[in-house]
Amino acid sequence: MGSFKDVVGHKDIIKYIRNAVNEDQVSHAYILNGQRGSGKKLLASLFAMTLLCEKGGPDPCNECHSCRQADSGNHPDIIRVTHEKPNTISVDDIREQVNNTIMIKPYQGPYKIYIIDHADLMTVQAQNALLKTIEEPPAYAVILLLTENADILLPTINSRCVMLKLRNIRDTLIRKYLMEKMEVPDYKADMCTAFAQGNLGRAIMLANSEHFNEIREEAVQLLKYIHEMELSEILKAVTQITAYKLEITDYLDIIMIWYRDVLLYKATKDVDKVVFKDQMKSIREQAKKSSYEGIETILESLEKAKSRLKANVNFELVMELLFLTIKEN
Repeated sequence: MGSFKDVVGHKDIIKYIRNAVNEDQVSHAYILNGQRGSGKKLLASLFAMTLLCEKGGPDPCNECHSCRQADSGNHPDIIRVTHEKPNTISVDDIREQVNNTIMIKPYQGPYKIYIIDHADLMTVQAQNALLKTIEEPPAYAVILLLTENADILLPTINSRCVMLKLRNIRDTLIRKYLMEKMEVPDYKADMCTAFAQGNLGRAIMLANSEHFNEIREEAVQLLKYIHEMELSEILKAVTQITAYKLEITDYLDIIMIWYRDVLLYKATKDVDKVVFKDQMKSIREQAKKSSYEGIETILESLEKAKSRLKANVNFELVMELLFLTIKEN
């Protein structure tokens, strides 16, 4: 599992946790709020390990019996709440796994820690059931709610928990991690870092994804030749992209970064900040042909396309409209 020293970024949260443990000021409930892949699970696990570590340091020692149990996922005082339904944490899940067990004292440590991942999936009834426990918890209980969107939780839950917001990590730290820890070549590290937008988990996923390279190549080929394509060819391209429906956000992000590169190069002629360095010839040509207004229109259309796809508007229709906007600008 490691220690807080191994965590990339999130220094403020780590400092807060260490101080809370050192000064014996641990709250009974926390919300760790951040995007998928931002490091919520790792921070929650390290927090739990630190609270139960037999050496009582600001970091888990990774050597004592408690740390070894936590590392293997077998610590009796760390309860990870599960749910059978994929998109819902029900009131029964909370009652059975939290409310009905929380009054049983810790088996061996000073704390009993509940980790509820995807807490934003709790139904209103489940949240209300948890609220009663959060309002009057036993002194040894610590509840960690992991969410991607804390605003979905009831205001009464939000107000009774300490909020720990996971911010975006600096690009330089992500790039360094990819190159030093994962031995990713610099051009690929640049690309993955740009796409990750401050999210290390996403950067690691992209660096490990063969599929991502395929999607990138298809997008680049389309962007290089779209202005010469007939309508029938554009419709054919939309049909091919249907295969990537699950990764469509990545596909649209690739197009967005391409046009940001075009805009950046047009405005500054600075090659160093361009992400698609291996496509500089095409970026230069595009920058000459496109107007600032045209590029802005394309970037706005990409945001609209993302919103429409989230709202389940017809996939083919959304992509056709987007490609026609790109072709015209």
